[in-house]
This record gives sequence, structure tokens and C-alpha cells, in this order.
Amino acid sequence: MIDKKRIFITGIAGFIGFHLAKQIKSKGAHVIGCDNFNPYYSPELKRERAKILQEAGITIIETDICERALLQKSVQEQEITHFVHLAAQAGVRYSLKHPESYIHSNIDGFFEVLEVCRSRPNMQFIFASSSSVYGLNEKVPFSENDPTDHPASLYGATKKSGEALAFSYHHLFGIPMRGLRFFTVYGPWGRPDMAYYSFTKAIIKGSPIQVFHEGKMRRDFTYIDDIVQGIEGALDIKAGFEIFNLGNNHPEELLELIAIIEKLSCKKAMIEFLPMQPGDVPVTYADIEKSQKAFGFAPKTTLSEGMEHFYRWFIESKIS
Repeated sequence: MIDKKRIFITGIAGFIGFHLAKQIKSKGAHVIGCDNFNPYYSPELKRERAKILQEAGITIIETDICERALLQKSVQEQEITHFVHLAAQAGVRYSLKHPESYIHSNIDGFFEVLEVCRSRPNMQFIFASSSSVYGLNEKVPFSENDPTDHPASLYGATKKSGEALAFSYHHLFGIPMRGLRFFTVYGPWGRPDMAYYSFTKAIIKGSPIQVFHEGKMRRDFTYIDDIVQGIEGALDIKAGFEIFNLGNNHPEELLELIAIIEKLSCKKAMIEFLPMQPGDVPVTYADIEKSQKAFGFAPKTTLSEGMEHFYRWFIESKIS
């Protein structure tokens, strides 16, 4: 039962962390979390998310995940039963110019979090991975059993490294773990660096958008409510060490995303087509059979429905 759980969330003021915290708090869970409010994208957006969570009675500790002692103290004092690790340096293209951010958060920070879990080995550990671990795989849809040895980006390499570190800690110390590979999560309160958000903003303003690979890239866009439902399901199962895909199981071309935004905004996009960027892959596509069987994961939101929800929020938001 969710109301019996005591849950700590890293990256709680992030996009997914915010929605997850709000949802499970509304169901009666004890929720606490941390965030460092870094400037990768607008800290104002993160502060607004945090304000809503705090008004709901959720405690947010402002700290970096590398501050192990503070995390460990909170976990012990709050008698945490489930630790959900969402904090990470995200983004593929950003890693080309700022690789040190990925090592700090996704490698060093992940290690510190694992050490916190080591101090409380019966605590359930759920951590965010990414579809980027599939890298240059050509077989689709991507299955959890597929090899992940050829990452196309540093971001993907650090998320794969996190999975390997997690497994070693499970093997050595018996920590129960579930890793969740997210596929292109979108929705209200989302990340401004992602295509659906930046395209919407530019099209409304009448600014040109840059579209790579002639718009033929396909992404398994997964609406935030469906992702939260998947994380909730992963909280409820018992597992030694398992990896699950959380995706929509229905990839869409970027040109279809643009057409939806054009319809919602009643404006025509000005498109600048560019070649494929380093680190990008032509398609992401989740095989979700394993998560369906394990905890009933069943994404319901189409891209057009999800973008309508996002667009309404974007228009009404004072910070978009």
C-alpha cells in the first residue's frame, strides 16, 4: 500500500520527480526529497515546482547528491523504505560541450547514492536509466535483453555505467533494485531543452526551428502521467535486480510532432533541416512486455492528447 511507504526522491524538483512526488503524496505516502536546482535549464521552473510540492507538505532538501552524509542522515532519520533516484545530468547534445557535468552527477553522484543505500540495505532502490543506453542498436523495439555495449553519446554511456554500478552493489550487498529506462518523457512542467517544448515556444513566437536528420527521427514519446504510473508500479513489486523499459511502445516522427504543434497553435513552423547530430540515434522504441507483465504498465496517452495537455499548460504558464 502506497500510504505505508516512506519515500525519498532525488531530483524531486525535476520534471519527473515533481510529478511523481505530487502523485504519491496525494495517495498518502510520506515523501521527502532533494534537489540542487542547478542551472542546466531555468532554476525558476524548478523553484515553481518545488513551491507546489512544499505547499503540499513535502520537505525538500537543497543539496547535491554528492553530499552523502546529508542524504544518509535524512534516510536514517526519516526511516525511508523506498529510495527513488531520479537526479541526473540529462541531455545528449549538452554532453558534447560539458562532459564533466555528466561524470559529476551520473557517475560520482550515483556512487554516493549507492553508498547511502549500502548503509540501509533493506531499503528498496528504484533508479532512473534511459533509452539512450541502447545506443547504436539497430533492432527495434528495444528489449531489456538487448546488448547495450555501444552508446552513441556520453550521456548514454554514463547511464549504462550507472546500471553496471547498481548491479555490482546489488550483487555485493543484496540491495533490492529496479532500474527504469525512460523513453522521451514529455508533458506539462517539462524540460525546456526538449524538442516538444522548444518547438512549441519557437512556433508560437514565429521563430525558426532546427530539425535534424530531415525530421525522419522517430521517438517513443511517453506522457508524464504514464511514466508516473510505471514508477508507482515499480515501487510495489519485489525484485532482486531488474531493469524495465517505460515507453509508449509507439514511436512517432518529429514531423508528426511538429504537425500537432502547428494544429494546436494555428501557426506554420519555419523549419531549418540539418544533418544528424553527433550522439543522436534515428529511432527509440520500447518493448514494454516485461513491465506490462511485472506491474501492469499500460501507457494510455497518445502524442496528440499529451501535447494538447502540454500546450494548454504552456499557454497558461507564466514561466514558459
